[in-house]
Amino acid sequence: STTIIFNKAVVSTQSTGMLRKFPRLLTPICTRSGGGLAPAPSIGQQAIFDKEYKFGAHNYGPLPVALARGSGVHVWDTDGKHYYDFLAAYSAVNQGHCHPRIVATMKEQCETLTLTSRAFYNNVLGEYEEYMTKLFGFDKLLPMNTGIEACETAVKLARKWGYMVKGIPENQAKVLFPEDNFWGRSIAACSSSSDPTCYTGFGPFTPGFELFPYNDLEALEERLKDPNVCAYMVEPIQGEAGVIIPHDGYLQGVRALCDKYNVLWIADEVQSGLGRTGRRSACEWENVKPDLITLGKALGGGVFPVSAVLTSDEVMLCIKPGEHGSTFGGNPLGCKIAMTAIDVLESEGLYENAEKMGNVLLEELRKLPKDVVDVVRGRGLFCGVEIKETDSFNAWEVCLKLRDAGLLAKPTHGHIIRFTPPIVINEEEMKECTEIICSTITSFN
Repeated sequence: STTIIFNKAVVSTQSTGMLRKFPRLLTPICTRSGGGLAPAPSIGQQAIFDKEYKFGAHNYGPLPVALARGSGVHVWDTDGKHYYDFLAAYSAVNQGHCHPRIVATMKEQCETLTLTSRAFYNNVLGEYEEYMTKLFGFDKLLPMNTGIEACETAVKLARKWGYMVKGIPENQAKVLFPEDNFWGRSIAACSSSSDPTCYTGFGPFTPGFELFPYNDLEALEERLKDPNVCAYMVEPIQGEAGVIIPHDGYLQGVRALCDKYNVLWIADEVQSGLGRTGRRSACEWENVKPDLITLGKALGGGVFPVSAVLTSDEVMLCIKPGEHGSTFGGNPLGCKIAMTAIDVLESEGLYENAEKMGNVLLEELRKLPKDVVDVVRGRGLFCGVEIKETDSFNAWEVCLKLRDAGLLAKPTHGHIIRFTPPIVINEEEMKECTEIICSTITSFN
């Protein structure tokens, strides 16, 4: 049995299955199990937790630490304690916290012009669109703000293309998704989810979405035979599912099958793109190009929400004025930040660094004891470990102990821990971090 101490209650559970649910519902301040009582937060941090609990929605279950400052791969809490950030805001901070070049760009543009809406032209959007389309090899870019907006936009574009170009009968277009996908929590995203915690209680759902197993080309081809399918949207590596990497050749197979059946391939690279795997996009690992690519998170350099969809003229020009838009999408502040954010990745060797440091991290993770860690997988600095579920410990408790040792990570799906630090991490920092990770996890052996 493990006891979890929450702000308002002390709860004891006999199963790790039940334990997994608690972080979604309440904010635990400390735990005690066979290993003793983990340290409670300071009075100052507890006040921060309590204020959020009282005045905010309870739609997150954060790790109990209140951060106040960041630089590179380093963060400090309100008590001044230092940590290594091994989540990087789900890859939104690939360039590191408060990168000086990105912050300088933000400050400069903030004093010049921040927002015009798309009712008028501004002098930055076209420059940004040209920069991105030439870099990624597409004809057009549609600017949005968040990753989920980019993915929703891609689905709209695909449906419109399906009607205008492929000739699908009106309101009959279908979009395919793999099981265990994750691209947000809008109604459309919930409608395409196979995760009960994402969709339960939020119906009725968006029609025209179909799911089938990930990493299964035979299953994909069977569904592509339906002439009303307009698109297949897939993460090259599934992030929220626990860093699930398909078999070699899967993406090449997706490309070939989508070509064969005249279906658009949408690559959701909001989390896997922009250096996380050691490449500009994760699709580059198999030298394939999707019909549409969605970008976000690191596109804003960790300081501003910026997202985008890139595609061909054939697809993009199906959308006409008034059919899609965003008040903030394409704002001059976001465009300037995005160009600097990308230039930092390109000019500072961060793709190469992510691959190199990822190899170091994975080598050490694979040495972890098998009676604590079931599986280790990763590509670049997109890494995940599956913690063996027992009555004596679980991934949440491992993350609490990592926090106490000075490293921040977070479980996903209860038993998986993602290790995804900012890709600016250097060898000395990685050495210290692998020592923290390995000694902490080994202590549960």
